[in-house]
Amino acid sequence: MLAAKIIPRPSITQTLAFPNPSIKTSQKPSILSTSCLKSSSQSVLTESLSTTPANARVKILSEALPFIQKFRGKTVVVKYGGAAMKSEALQRSVITDLVLLSCIGLRIVFVHGGGPEINQWLNRLGIKPNFLNGLRVTDESTMEIVSMVLVGKVNKNLVALINKAGATAVGLCGTDGRIFTASPSPNAAQLGFVGEISSVDTSVLRPLINDNLIPVIASVAADGTGQSYNINADTAAGELAAALGAEKLLLLTDVAGILENKDDPESLVKEIDVRGVKKMMEDGKIAGGMIPKVNCCIKSLAQGVKTASIIDGRLEHSLLLEVLTDEGAGTMITR
Repeated sequence: MLAAKIIPRPSITQTLAFPNPSIKTSQKPSILSTSCLKSSSQSVLTESLSTTPANARVKILSEALPFIQKFRGKTVVVKYGGAAMKSEALQRSVITDLVLLSCIGLRIVFVHGGGPEINQWLNRLGIKPNFLNGLRVTDESTMEIVSMVLVGKVNKNLVALINKAGATAVGLCGTDGRIFTASPSPNAAQLGFVGEISSVDTSVLRPLINDNLIPVIASVAADGTGQSYNINADTAAGELAAALGAEKLLLLTDVAGILENKDDPESLVKEIDVRGVKKMMEDGKIAGGMIPKVNCCIKSLAQGVKTASIIDGRLEHSLLLEVLTDEGAGTMITR
């Protein structure tokens, strides 16, 4: 029997709501907006809740305490991409969530792709983007653009946004410190310079994480000869989460999560174990671009990650909803 709970996902108008049995689901809670301050003489969290009564603010924070205690000091790997990268408002929401989680003691590692930005630059240069089974076909000229856009533009922009929000980020790519060593994909003849990860070295990351810095890692890596490869960002995040012994892997995506019925957006599977999700794949209920995401989660769980979630990047404050509430913001897969 499928080990899953099917609950309608929260609407886009619902924002951060810490669990409270007395609050009905039809109520619309206030947005929690925070920034992290660098000065040791100031509190690390300041609230921007001018429209929310003080008692409500305190209640929200007190109800978050069990989740803060659970995850404080734990490593959480976040893969960023999709809709959350296209919208400036959603981008601000993700960055704010990251900084808040870092401030309350979570050790955040941020892995990103940049498909929409890569496509924009390819179109500017008159190169048509091509995909095979959800993976970008990457010839030599495309690989050069992928490296320039992901490492030189997207990565540094994200670092700047996190720094501006009050945390301290360090921009890297998979090639730096041999974080990832790549090897050609088995389908290299069709995909070109699309790589797989043959090994992970976290030695350059651990001092950063221990100092409460946020590594921001672009999904580009090289093989032993120095040849660069485009790495699927979901795969990169999953392998890194396993190597770091992460508590959680969070994949931001463009859909609500895993659906029991792919034609019914209200049939969201909120929680499922590995056996259940494999059964859904066998039954053809999981298809297309969701397959590599689910496989990534299964593999990371098999290597020791506690939980892996595919969450709705279109939902404001989806990271906080997933980490600091029982409601969640997508599908959580457990061992």
